[in-house]
Amino acid sequence: MQLQSTDAETAWERLLALYGPLLRRWLHRYDLQSSDVEDVLQDVLLVVSRDIPAFDHNGRTGAFRLWLKSVMVNRIRDHWRKRNRPAEPGRSDRESQLAELEDPHSQLTHLWNREHDRYVLDQLLKMVRPHFQPSTWEAFRLVSIEGYGAEDAAAVLGMTTNAVFIARSRVLSRLRQEAGGLIESSSAFS
Repeated sequence: MQLQSTDAETAWERLLALYGPLLRRWLHRYDLQSSDVEDVLQDVLLVVSRDIPAFDHNGRTGAFRLWLKSVMVNRIRDHWRKRNRPAEPGRSDRESQLAELEDPHSQLTHLWNREHDRYVLDQLLKMVRPHFQPSTWEAFRLVSIEGYGAEDAAAVLGMTTNAVFIARSRVLSRLRQEAGGLIESSSAFS
């Protein structure tokens, strides 16, 4: 994530724009009122922005996604403690939901992983699309998203196969630049 290399205000805005809607949607699942969701969201993003310099991705697939999920779970628990509503381990539905989310092999974690990756990819695609001519974007879309072969995409678009490869490469390069480690190596766009 590129928080270290930009000014604090720009980094905060980017973090909020990129992750706010995803985290907000997940926070609504955990016994929080709407105003509490916003408070916990701010807490999560503050921890992320404060601790990102110490975060070590170390090339592990899903490392940031896992770390973000852990921060969210801990901020929810902290919120419950501050509100004098501690969960009773082993007996509380909400605590069992958080425990399931923490379990790396649970269905809930698999759902988090899928939603996170799809959401971040969709946001990144929206961010980079305006930087390309429609023909460049369409060549990328046909090959990388729709699964066309380069020759087939070239025929559809009236381009050379080489032009399709170049267009795809340019968009992928920009996606990687914007992603700054957010799209994991398991992504179809790596």
